[in-house]
Amino acid sequence: MEKLAVVAFGGNALLKSGEKGTIGEQEKNARVACENLLKLLKNDYNFVITHGNGPQVGNILLANSAGNKVHGIPDMPLDVAVAYSQGFIGYLIEQQLRNVLRENDIFMDIISIITQVIVNKQDPAFQNPTKPVGPYYSKEDAELIMKETGSIFKEDSRGRGWRKVVASPRPLIINNTNAILKLVRAHNIVIAVGGGGIPVYYKNHDDLEGIDAVIDKDLASSLLARQINADKFFILTDVPKVCINYNTPQEQSIDRMNINEAQQYFDEGQFAPGSMGPKVKAAIQFVESTGKDAIITSIERLGIDDGGTRITFA
Repeated sequence: MEKLAVVAFGGNALLKSGEKGTIGEQEKNARVACENLLKLLKNDYNFVITHGNGPQVGNILLANSAGNKVHGIPDMPLDVAVAYSQGFIGYLIEQQLRNVLRENDIFMDIISIITQVIVNKQDPAFQNPTKPVGPYYSKEDAELIMKETGSIFKEDSRGRGWRKVVASPRPLIINNTNAILKLVRAHNIVIAVGGGGIPVYYKNHDDLEGIDAVIDKDLASSLLARQINADKFFILTDVPKVCINYNTPQEQSIDRMNINEAQQYFDEGQFAPGSMGPKVKAAIQFVESTGKDAIITSIERLGIDDGGTRITFA
């Protein structure tokens, strides 16, 4: 019987640190990522692809701001920027994956779904922004932007600079999960929950409205994986394995840990917020709920038996 996986791409799988973010760069990166997905197909997995949008949505906000200053074009709110990013990132992944499949004589439909995710407007995350978006800045430039715009910036845990941070509320309900499951069980590849989903809330009993936030794509992907009863949850990042004592002389990569060990490391602060922290938390939630394994690794190690860090129930 074919297995079902959720594969969460990081935003950096498409736009890498130091790149300008041209479509050519992102197409090239998407192509490499999609080539690695063939390993899952060969191992009899159907799968849903989810993806981050941190670098892209930040760039969309910058473009909006520039258009407003120069031409008076109205700024779009953050939820609309997330929707923009879902559309164009889904297009890039779908196109490059279709090219890869055809070259390998595999013919499957690929469907990108613009996904809304319900959050709580009273979520305390709105009072403590943590989700990094957009490019890296020097401390001096970040301080200048904060003074001019009132935005909040925080220093990257890996020393790459300062990035704008926005609210990242907990995902509660992912819309259209029944349709997603039917499509993927019918041997279609589905791209959904892009950028963690478009954050919406119920303004009143039956009236949805967007809200300024970016939902963490790993937590939303974990919720989706649980809701569609996935057999495995892959979280792809830019490092091959999870590490403790990261970026110190005592750094140690982890091949395998159960959810109790992962939670202990998490509580000790081993995994940075806005970076590895949400990935480990998302893996714990999936494994705890389903008893099935989650794997955190790089795109290059996807589908390799000893690739990445495996998080298990016991």
